[in-house]
Amino acid sequence: MVKAKFLILTKRLTEKQKDEIVDSFKSGMDIDALAQRNSCTSSTIIRNLKKNLGELKYNELVNKNKLLKEKSKTNKNPTNNLLKTNFDNDDIKKDYKEHKVLNSKITSSNFAPIDSFLEIAPIDYEIDNSSRKELSSIPLSEIDFPKVVYMIVDKKIELEIKLLKDFPEWQFLPQDDLSRKTIEIFFDLNLAKRSCNKEQKVLKVPNTDVFRIASPVLIAKGISRIVCAENLIAL
Repeated sequence: MVKAKFLILTKRLTEKQKDEIVDSFKSGMDIDALAQRNSCTSSTIIRNLKKNLGELKYNELVNKNKLLKEKSKTNKNPTNNLLKTNFDNDDIKKDYKEHKVLNSKITSSNFAPIDSFLEIAPIDYEIDNSSRKELSSIPLSEIDFPKVVYMIVDKKIELEIKLLKDFPEWQFLPQDDLSRKTIEIFFDLNLAKRSCNKEQKVLKVPNTDVFRIASPVLIAKGISRIVCAENLIAL
């Protein structure tokens, strides 16, 4: 196994997307809608919101959005409520009856299917899925590391090497990519500790230049990617 030198990978969320996610969340958009809009998982959205807003502000906005959603459901049918409470009014009764008569005149014959249709030939074009890995990972030279990162090693200070297929969030990549050897780093100490078992320990990396310096050695060992939270880094 390889000793104390390592790398990282980045996912597709740009800084602009992250800012838009925060703004949309503040405006009341829920987590699932944000995940669908940005083509990522809900956990990725939550992770970015907590990172940008802080735990306290995030929880405050979650509670606020829940209250707004419940209020919206309560006021969903104000017209029906008004009709029900004022149905004794003769004018409202008259308008309601006229509305029913108008609707009854619209029969299924008004929406009869068209006898002819236009057939569109399928597009005969091959999509090259192999380029997806280039959209999912970024070069090591373009990564701005924080001052300190953390890694998980065994008690002999040897790196834990995993295959990319061991990370559920990257299962959409081509099979060739999923067979790549990787190492994982953490920007957050608490997250690293939660991922560490009894036979392992967390190693602090105070100089992140070590990843660039050690990249030839890692590549020689067959390690070509570094994984970090929602990021994927190509060596």
